[in-house]
Amino acid sequence: MTKNKQESSTKSHRESHANIELFSKENYKWMLIGLAVLAVGFFLMAGGKSTNPQVFDPKEVYSPIRITLAPFLIIVGFVIEIYAIMKKTKTD
Repeated sequence: MTKNKQESSTKSHRESHANIELFSKENYKWMLIGLAVLAVGFFLMAGGKSTNPQVFDPKEVYSPIRITLAPFLIIVGFVIEIYAIMKKTKTD
C-alpha cells in the first residue's frame, strides 16, 4: 500500500469513528428520568426534621415511606440508569 492510500484509509477511518455518538437523545432522556427518581428516593429517605430533637420518635424514623418506598425508588432509579446506559441507539 502506498503512503497516500494509507493516509487516506486512516483519515476515513477516523472520520467514520468521529461521527459515532456514544448515547442518543433517548438515552439521555432516560438518564435524566433515572436521576429524578433517585433524587426523589433520597429526598424521601432523608425525611424532615424532628419536632423535638431530644426525644426519639420511632414513628418518624421507621415510617413506611422511609423504610419501604424510598429504598424501592432508589433501586428503580438505578435500574432505569442501567437501562439508559445499555439501551442501543437505532441506526439508519
